Amino acid sequence: MNEYLDACLRLARAQALLVKRFDHQLGRLHGLSFADFQLLQQLGGAPGGRMRRVDLAAALGLTASGVTRSLGPLERIGLVEREPDPRDARVAYAALTDAGRERLQHAEKAAGQLAASVLTGGEWTEGDVPALAGYLTRLGGTGLPERPAAQD
Repeated sequence: MNEYLDACLRLARAQALLVKRFDHQLGRLHGLSFADFQLLQQLGGAPGGRMRRVDLAAALGLTASGVTRSLGPLERIGLVEREPDPRDARVAYAALTDAGRERLQHAEKAAGQLAASVLTGGEWTEGDVPALAGYLTRLGGTGLPERPAAQD
């Protein structure tokens, strides 16, 4: 096996293990999958907490039907709502509800703690995490834009 394929396979295995850990932690504490959390994160970082469904699909790397399937359960439990565009009936927005914003805020704390536990310890040096973030960005793994902290 060549080194490039080996690196890609290692990355895929590491990603699968991370998703499993986040799914377990977020599901146990907040009733969310990691995919749900990522969707809520995208909406939480968007202006007004809403995005056109097609833009949300592109941001998450999903198809339009995939994002619709992902939004369904979140809509049913009141974390996300569908908003029509008053100027164009063909366009629909996914919008974070107040309950969704609150659940996201709590889930971010748990996810942040898990991320810190994964990326600290004897295997990691001070510069490793920023270097890893840089490498992942080069592969197309961009983060979310910073948003102001919630007022308590």
